[in-house]
Amino acid sequence: MNLPRITSRLCLTAALILTANSAIAAAKPLQYDDVFELEFVSDPQPDAKGEQIVFVRNWMDRQTDRRRMTLWLSSADGKTLQALTDKDINAASPRWAPDNNRLAYISNGQIHVKWLDSGRSSQLSQLQHNPTNLSWSPDGKWLAFSMFTPKPVKAPVALPGKPEKADWAKAPVYIDNKHYRADGAGYLKSGYQHIYIMAADGGSAIQLTEGDFNHAGVISWARDSKALYFSANRHENWQAQPLNSEIFQLTLQDRKLTQLTDRNGPDARPQLSPDGKLVAYVGFDDRKLAHQANRLYVMNTDGSNIRNLTEDLDRAISDFQWLPNSKALYISYDSEGKGILAEQALSGKRSVLTDDLGGGSYSRPYSGGQFAAADTGLIAYTQMNTQKPAELAVIAKRKKQTVTDLNADLLFAKDIGKVEEFWYNSSVDQRKLQGWIIYPPQFDANKKYPLILEIHGGPHTAYGPHFALELQLMAAQGYVVLYTNPRGSTSYGEDFANLIHHKYPSQDFNDLMDGVDTVIAKGFINEKEQFITGGSGGGVLTAWTVGHTNRFAAAVAVKPVINWFSFVLNADMYSYFSQYWFPGMPWEKPEHYLKYSPISYVGNVTTPTMLMTGEADYRTPISETEQFYQALQLRGVDTAMVRIPDASHSIYSRPSNLMAKTAYILYWFEQYRQKTSE
Repeated sequence: MNLPRITSRLCLTAALILTANSAIAAAKPLQYDDVFELEFVSDPQPDAKGEQIVFVRNWMDRQTDRRRMTLWLSSADGKTLQALTDKDINAASPRWAPDNNRLAYISNGQIHVKWLDSGRSSQLSQLQHNPTNLSWSPDGKWLAFSMFTPKPVKAPVALPGKPEKADWAKAPVYIDNKHYRADGAGYLKSGYQHIYIMAADGGSAIQLTEGDFNHAGVISWARDSKALYFSANRHENWQAQPLNSEIFQLTLQDRKLTQLTDRNGPDARPQLSPDGKLVAYVGFDDRKLAHQANRLYVMNTDGSNIRNLTEDLDRAISDFQWLPNSKALYISYDSEGKGILAEQALSGKRSVLTDDLGGGSYSRPYSGGQFAAADTGLIAYTQMNTQKPAELAVIAKRKKQTVTDLNADLLFAKDIGKVEEFWYNSSVDQRKLQGWIIYPPQFDANKKYPLILEIHGGPHTAYGPHFALELQLMAAQGYVVLYTNPRGSTSYGEDFANLIHHKYPSQDFNDLMDGVDTVIAKGFINEKEQFITGGSGGGVLTAWTVGHTNRFAAAVAVKPVINWFSFVLNADMYSYFSQYWFPGMPWEKPEHYLKYSPISYVGNVTTPTMLMTGEADYRTPISETEQFYQALQLRGVDTAMVRIPDASHSIYSRPSNLMAKTAYILYWFEQYRQKTSE
């Protein structure tokens, strides 16, 4: 088993001294199975005094081919680091009790508490389903959480005549729910998410919410521990309004539910101010655009005097937390691919604290990251750059310090490709566009290299200056790797993201080709060895590209959408996609759906194209891949299909699948490298 490693700066220093005084082999390029050597930090939680930080240490288990999670405790200065939970169990969602001596966390689907003074742990719950969104009451007596609650539905048909012990076929499954399956979860059981509380000393879980509605997300307590605040979509036709949630207050004594917001759009993540006078939350007025940025709002606890604090920012607020004085909040958002932490005053003043928040992904360079603040003002956050996955960092008195160095041993032994940011102009409208180049180890600008354009998904997401194992593995095999944020990407404002609204793909294709041309102009690319790949939205653009140009020697479209008509009627989020991505239903606007579908241009394709999708993908179902594969076969174009058994849309969630994905992409490209060089 690949155990979590304890790496100290002292050990690394000793290694560097040894290197300087003896002959040691140079660092080697990354190998596929180095995925099992990665570790990264998530969900950092400082105690109220800002002296200790508990975090989730993520590592890859070679024996089970799974990501594992253990809880670790670090001093704020990084001088002490110790494990809190055993390596053989998964533990996540650590939350400090108000007394700073207890930690609640979730392990193996149950709620546990650890006492820091004695080191003892106990399982509190005996739940039938997994709890989420743990939250301590301010008096330390209760734990609130949300949990799936089954609602059995009797089959409408009962067949007569079955003999005792007869071996009949399994009974048909009757479905009449609009939201009946989800990527990563499969076909859903009948039931709803409800909010519960449990005594912090153990006992039965008490269900607080009722009805055929889902209640999930952040749960915030009133300061007197007598009420809860949460978000839910309890509208009568809620299944047809996937974004229309409201903020509610629930008083525990009488179970009275009071709706505090009322608008067409999502209101979520309520958080009560330390003085108990205001509720902060995020949301937006729904305009049925493909991308709509969360704004930060505050209101009185009765729902009055609503104020938008970030209307001038034009960036989507990811997370927030009140300062102890109740006069400002810490906020996080993405800007130009970077993760930003800032302080937002109620008066409107805003100041940036750092721009290296990251860690939402380690396979591709997506933006993301997490943070939490202590009562003293210390902020613990996940820090990321292009050379390593997320580490624990702190900001105290506006000074920044990296606390952990979990990947020091891997980075000492391996040569990680250098990453360079660049900007270029779109040939469509001269907009400034952002991109990054990953150079292969031992890069020599006087040589010619093959180029891989790797395209992000979404399409309303963003790449940034973050570690990306899949792309680094490509660079390790001698490729220059290019990734960019074409129009439609987030972190550049709502207008930029919505340039592809109701017309995706379109000129985002031109933005990508302009990026390729910019890199080729640098003089170190073999123009006969240009390759293209991308996943999800990037798979869409890959399939679109080969229907619009033959400049690439080979292509790999990963989990693509090929036919928007069939996609909208097969994807798990069909209620959302049909309303927000298109001007009408497929049968109302068939010409629009086909105009932007890669399948419409398959007659132009001459590029050898591989397709790859998980067989359990319900976001971009494998039937999309099969359509393009079969069309290319009918046309006689070189093609192949890679089906990943049991994999959902998140192919990389199992380490071996991350390896296989990258290995198959490079296998396909290598075939056509040889052909173009003959």
